[in-house]
Amino acid sequence: MRISNKIKRVFWNHDQKRLRAVWRLSLHTLLLLLLTSLFTVGLLFVAAVFDITTGTSLPDVLAGTEPIRLMDSPWVNLVIAPLATFLGVLLATFLAGRWFDRRRFSNFGLSFSKGWWLDFAFGLGLGAVLMGLVFLMAWLTGSLQVTGFFEVDGQEVNFILGFVQALVFFVFVGVYEELLSRGYHLINLAEGFNLPVLGERGALLLAYAGSSLMFGLLHLGNPNATWVSVLNISLAGIMLGLGMVLTGSLAIPIGLHITWNFFQGNVFGFAVSGVRTGATLIATQVTGPVWLTGGEFGPEGGLLGFLAMLIGGVLILLYVRRKGPLELHSELAKFTSFDQDSREK
Repeated sequence: MRISNKIKRVFWNHDQKRLRAVWRLSLHTLLLLLLTSLFTVGLLFVAAVFDITTGTSLPDVLAGTEPIRLMDSPWVNLVIAPLATFLGVLLATFLAGRWFDRRRFSNFGLSFSKGWWLDFAFGLGLGAVLMGLVFLMAWLTGSLQVTGFFEVDGQEVNFILGFVQALVFFVFVGVYEELLSRGYHLINLAEGFNLPVLGERGALLLAYAGSSLMFGLLHLGNPNATWVSVLNISLAGIMLGLGMVLTGSLAIPIGLHITWNFFQGNVFGFAVSGVRTGATLIATQVTGPVWLTGGEFGPEGGLLGFLAMLIGGVLILLYVRRKGPLELHSELAKFTSFDQDSREK
């Protein structure tokens, strides 16, 4: 009986009446992979049906002699794939919140109040400004050359369509990566680390660092990635997570993430974490050293990106400070059940 109870405690938190953090995180990951795969197959099936019904014959498709037009277009990589991941992360987090975490979806940092949208707007502006500074520093140091304007690289689409596709892509990426890393991962790690020896504050800080490291490691498989770029992406996670731990909201991280990526890839023509996204307002060629510019990985792989992250962190601190003293939202490390949440409201 004692052995059975000990085994049960490894999986189950009796006081909170739910699975322990490590198992919640594991099951959320499995659910995410399953749902993303299902959405990907479903959306690709719809794309294939669209191609077939608009002139591509099924025998030719099966024989591989006729390309599937929509599936070969940039919409697959720039819309269908991120849309599938976006839907997978949203549904997996909603279901995991209900089944495993016993918390409301809004408690992952998505409250959508007036203040939330103001913080979101600040994040959008901050991302644009920071990437503008990266471009300016690279140009002033002679580390890049402007090679053209309104260019589309490797896509059979016009500039406007390619530009809109990229914007849609980065909106999806900004939302689902922040909900995953700064929403689900950070909060569950904080609750898991919330032990007497650490307390809520210490648990939140450890989770903040841990979720940022996980964020960096998730980019290890990107093209042209190195351990330096992984470290820098982890530091980017620190910058992005700063808004979450100081406001308890994903508004600043999501806004910042969207425009940081979009302006980086489609306004100033840099690679975004090793990926080229086609249409760019200003076409550029990086000529400076990799340690400074990040080379083909993009600014996150070099010193210029690191400097932008430091500036971004300072500006976030100043923005939040205008509302009052800077304080960590340590309550992120404290579990609040459905019943407790309802009584507080």
